[in-house]
Amino acid sequence: MRVLLVSGLLAFSTVALAGPECEEKDRSKWMDKDAFEQQLKDDGYRVKVFKITDGDCYELYGWNPEGQKVEIYYDPVTAKVLKTEIEE
Repeated sequence: MRVLLVSGLLAFSTVALAGPECEEKDRSKWMDKDAFEQQLKDDGYRVKVFKITDGDCYELYGWNPEGQKVEIYYDPVTAKVLKTEIEE
């Protein structure tokens, strides 16, 4: 019984922490990573890490203009926010 409970909790954690499904797109159409990051800074974000995920998204770890710790995934072509996690 205990093994099933632990397995269930681990499965839930994996789902809860998973990033969005990012659609693979032609990299020649992506927004320039450095320019995108600079725009986020200009918009008031404090960037700790800005990277390309394994799933072909841009991912920001840092703080939003309101000072909340955030993890945000962006479509690299359209800049659309695909997922936002805010630490409360």
